[in-house]
Amino acid sequence: MPFTDVHLQLHAIRATELHAEAAAYRAPALHQLIRARLGWLLVELGLRLVNRPARALLTPA
Repeated sequence: MPFTDVHLQLHAIRATELHAEAAAYRAPALHQLIRARLGWLLVELGLRLVNRPARALLTPA
């Protein structure tokens, strides 16, 4: 049957497309993960500093 060959060719084309998509979607490198983690740590630190109550200025009496 000639349709069987076309069907298999379509599957092969789709498999090639899926392999290309999977190669493009790789896990981020370690340095990217560290950079993101450090960035969120700095954001958290900044929010803690902003939400901290202001200290009264100590003036000599």
